[in-house]
Amino acid sequence: MSFITPPEVELLIEARWILPMSEELPVLEKHAIAIDAGRLFGPWPVEEAHRHVSPKQTLRMEHHALLPGLINAHNHAGMSLMRGYADDLPLMTWLNEHIWPAEARHVTPDFVADGTRLAMAEMLRSGTTTFADMYLAPEPVAEAVERFGMRTQLCTPLIDFPTPWSADFHTGLRQTESLIERYHDHPTISLAFGPHAPYTVGDDSLAGLVEARNRLGLPIQMHVHETADEVEQGLARHGKRPLRRLYEAGLLGPDFQAVHVTQVDDEDVAILRDSGTHVIHCPQSNLKLASGFCPVARLQAAGINVALGTDGAASNNDLDMFDELKSAALLAKAVHGDAAALPAMAALAMATRDGAKALGMAHRRGQLIEGYDADLIAVDLDAINTLPVHHPASAIVYAMHSRQVSHVWINGKLRVDEGRLIDIDITQLKHMAHAYQQSMASTAQSRETR
Repeated sequence: MSFITPPEVELLIEARWILPMSEELPVLEKHAIAIDAGRLFGPWPVEEAHRHVSPKQTLRMEHHALLPGLINAHNHAGMSLMRGYADDLPLMTWLNEHIWPAEARHVTPDFVADGTRLAMAEMLRSGTTTFADMYLAPEPVAEAVERFGMRTQLCTPLIDFPTPWSADFHTGLRQTESLIERYHDHPTISLAFGPHAPYTVGDDSLAGLVEARNRLGLPIQMHVHETADEVEQGLARHGKRPLRRLYEAGLLGPDFQAVHVTQVDDEDVAILRDSGTHVIHCPQSNLKLASGFCPVARLQAAGINVALGTDGAASNNDLDMFDELKSAALLAKAVHGDAAALPAMAALAMATRDGAKALGMAHRRGQLIEGYDADLIAVDLDAINTLPVHHPASAIVYAMHSRQVSHVWINGKLRVDEGRLIDIDITQLKHMAHAYQQSMASTAQSRETR
């Protein structure tokens, strides 16, 4: 009798629970999944796993749940250095009187790179493996991402007035095209256009964006219907709501990511649905800036894909996706007056599978199934605040703290081990953050005394 030797793999993880976040697979108990060459194999029941693979290493996690690495679908990572800089203000006051003036005084490529490094350390430690970033210096952000080993959709900043990155909107389009040559088929970095918002992008710029999108094939991420004031401005200036204006310009579609979307009527919902546009929900930022409430359950019921993002730390003030998805689940229940409006598994899907779909990565990320990228996390549910575990998804969404993230793998490489960041100098990051705080405070004090 002959026997077939199972193929060798780098690592087999045996877990108490696996949440594949696949529509076909339920929560799995006492299952194992394998990692090899940056890809996933399995999952299988623990007792069957060694029939399928021969692991070089086996990791047994008796109190842990495995799930896909979280996907933060909207962020301004470099703004982490403005965390707490201007709080308790409405959006336009926050932007016009505080954030944009501070950016004019302080933002340099080094500022953005350092803020992004601080943000990535926070995101990794709390279970995020992929993030979409929209800020003012894409090149240093990309270099920082490569060093940290995270994945990002890099949204190039496009706006009608000068920024530290480009002189105007059309210059930004040309600079985006040059970035494509550098990062085409990059393993961890993808590109997208990042026009700021309908109220900062004129009709000529929208036309140029449509031409560039059609020619280059990049997705688009944009703040849309963030506040009632934005919608009122659009009606006053253009005679139509911003979503209608974007739709008529030919921008909306399956490659468009509309961020915030707190103000919708029946026509808006129909436009989003019929165009296949994705919505990215940022509940904590919307709450903090009093921007409004995204009607998540209403959008999902219409067949619109809704992903989840934190927005930047200047308006959140953290980048903790577990905290964000709990807020999303609870807020949806209150907004819709329905305790079943956004169940725990649906909230987790927004931060994993639905986020991957919104960013155009659904064929490789956001689920723990065979052949997908080995981007996964382990959370330890053997803590006072999560015991007893009647339902692991409920424990994760409603009771777990992100400090219970014990392990993070990206492309099969371990980035967090027993809660410790690997190859990241936390002390240096702290010193850097303190130095920027003191510099910004000194500049503000100097301006006040003039």
